[in-house]
Amino acid sequence: MLLASAAFAALALPVAGLAAPAGPDWHAYPKPPQASPQAPNVLLILADDVGFGAASTFGGPIPTPTFDALAAQGLRYNAFHTTAMCSPTRAALLTGRNHHAVASGSISDVSLDDAGYTSVIPKSAAMISRVLKMNGYDTAFFGKNHNTPVWENGPMGPFDNWPNAWGFDYFYGFNAPYADQFNPALIENRNPVRPPHQPGYILDRDLADHAIHWIDMQHTLRPDHPFFAYLATGSMHAPHMAPTEWIARFKGQFDQGWDKLREETFARQKKMGMVPTDAVLNARPEGLPAWNDLSPDMQRTYARMMEVAAAQLAYFDAQTGRIIDALRASGQLENTMVVYIQGDNGASMEDYRGSHQELLTIVGMEAKDADMARDSDQHGGPASFGNYPAGWAWATNAPFQWGKRVASHLGGLRDGMVVSWPARIKQIGQIRTQFTHVVDIAPTIYEAAGIKAPASVDGVKQQPIDGTSMVYTFDHADAASRHREQYFEMLGNRAYYKDGWMASTLPGNMPWSAAGTVDPKTFKWALYDLHRDWSQSRDVSAQFPGKLAELKAAFDRAARQNHVLPLDAKLLERMSPTLRPSLVANRTTFRYEPGDTRYPASSFPAIGPGWTIAATVATAGGRDSGPILVQGDHFGGQALLLDEGRPAYLYSVGDERNFVVLRSAQALKAGTHQIELHFAAEAGATVLQLRVDGSQVDQARTSLKVRGHGDAYVGRNGIAPFSYNPALPTIPDTCDCEIQGLSVTLQAPPK
Repeated sequence: MLLASAAFAALALPVAGLAAPAGPDWHAYPKPPQASPQAPNVLLILADDVGFGAASTFGGPIPTPTFDALAAQGLRYNAFHTTAMCSPTRAALLTGRNHHAVASGSISDVSLDDAGYTSVIPKSAAMISRVLKMNGYDTAFFGKNHNTPVWENGPMGPFDNWPNAWGFDYFYGFNAPYADQFNPALIENRNPVRPPHQPGYILDRDLADHAIHWIDMQHTLRPDHPFFAYLATGSMHAPHMAPTEWIARFKGQFDQGWDKLREETFARQKKMGMVPTDAVLNARPEGLPAWNDLSPDMQRTYARMMEVAAAQLAYFDAQTGRIIDALRASGQLENTMVVYIQGDNGASMEDYRGSHQELLTIVGMEAKDADMARDSDQHGGPASFGNYPAGWAWATNAPFQWGKRVASHLGGLRDGMVVSWPARIKQIGQIRTQFTHVVDIAPTIYEAAGIKAPASVDGVKQQPIDGTSMVYTFDHADAASRHREQYFEMLGNRAYYKDGWMASTLPGNMPWSAAGTVDPKTFKWALYDLHRDWSQSRDVSAQFPGKLAELKAAFDRAARQNHVLPLDAKLLERMSPTLRPSLVANRTTFRYEPGDTRYPASSFPAIGPGWTIAATVATAGGRDSGPILVQGDHFGGQALLLDEGRPAYLYSVGDERNFVVLRSAQALKAGTHQIELHFAAEAGATVLQLRVDGSQVDQARTSLKVRGHGDAYVGRNGIAPFSYNPALPTIPDTCDCEIQGLSVTLQAPPK
């Protein structure tokens, strides 16, 4: 059979000196879709949590030479708008429909049982990838996917709402709101994979490596087909992480503080014509401290945090540059339309004080100033889940008010965008001021490719495209905006834009608060004339009450049409898994087998008081070591293991200082054993009991809130180290023992 295959392969080889014959005119084989010969390749790039005034291309302090170079050979758009938050912007980007209209009114982690908020993008809103694939494009997605419903993220899917099913031929990235740049939980197509073992591994370089390889492969095997590649980095979303040498490049560059930085950015923006000469720099909001009011220690600490954030964005831009260089080297750049959007919303003001370990801040365990100052040198490295304070986000949203989450104001909505297409765009290096929105990207790509959005996909009637193609702006700098009206809403913050006027609610809940305690129906409204007040700084509602009433009524109509109602400002409360479908809710017994399977939180019960973990293990005795169950990592988690033959349990809060350790004094003898860990609540504390073959071998009582979180593995260690603390046992990748099964059982629900 092998010889026959080789013979057939030999027949397929071209004969030296003879031209390859034209392709046969097949009669029965299905004909694949064919794009127009002039159809461009499309490279769509999306950064994360970047403010309008962050990148050098738009006057910011962070050098982004790739973004700059694309702008020099293309167009900069200074009135481009997002939805003010992650999943909604991505859903609108990829479908061309308003975010509530495709059930993505907020991030998928806080979905609700309301039509505009389920996080399940309907089949009636086919994505760019699916439409282009139907028209002869090859498609790939690299990076952050935050649009798969959280309860479908596990090893059993279902996979209808994963990238491959959305029309992407290839996916390499992560299904989550963020990624550990040094130890990411990666997915390839729909299979969990571990990052490559490379010295100095970091995710943004890995994504670029895979993108370059895929583009090269596609060009080799299907040069007659254009490609659509979507690169969605996790940078600058927390955790802020970057290579050490890149962080060092920014040493001392932010010592002036956020007040001065914002002024410097604004001056550059005016000088380069990015903002009008009469634009106003909005004042620092009440509640944010002045830089000069901080202690010297905190100024040094916060300057370091901004150095790390700047390094992360600059490094991503450099990796993007490698992709552009590869396209240039292969001769494909000329007919590649690059759409580079610098942020899915404004910079994040969510962490008021900044964090060295933001996951602890989210659960209410805020570090003291002295602790952050002590750990500042680690910020940006693999042991830090860091985020900068709200002051830096406000500074890099210059010249606007507010930031991420605040869909009523431009600091949350407006991001810099560059479009480059050498074969088509000839008025290069110019600025475009037309009002544009993330829903405009899909129709722009369709017009550039010479196709129309389909009326039906797979027999499902399609929703109308809500966006407007921007191709008309390529040749006409002074063309009137064709996208004339747009509603905005996120967590109760809402606005309506029409022909230069913008009616906006004033934030009732601060962007650094997840409580959302103020009812959005009570938010007050303001009115802005953006023709005369480009940076949205002056409320003119008293002068034009009729215009405000008109735009409020328009918002109400749009809200009804797009499933925006009911309004809900809460965020933290909506994280409860009881508010959405679940594979594990209301179940009390689970059994897991050892293997490489990754179980995300949606596929593993939230272990706490009342639960028991029980494992049956067979050992040869002696010094057998390895993981039985590992859930989470050094950012917080728990592990049941054998440590040189002794059963042990570790719980880590995530700060590398607060642990619970239980360990048997005796190593297991050869044979089969039952190892159990019991969790109980007692007088405000958690009591943990480690048992072997029915006998208690260790116990601990702790005031720490012991909870299972993070991805779980049975018989395998996680991707990231469980701890960097040398006082704790190192967990090998696999266990020397034979794990014959692991059960997780709710014995007695806590009162």
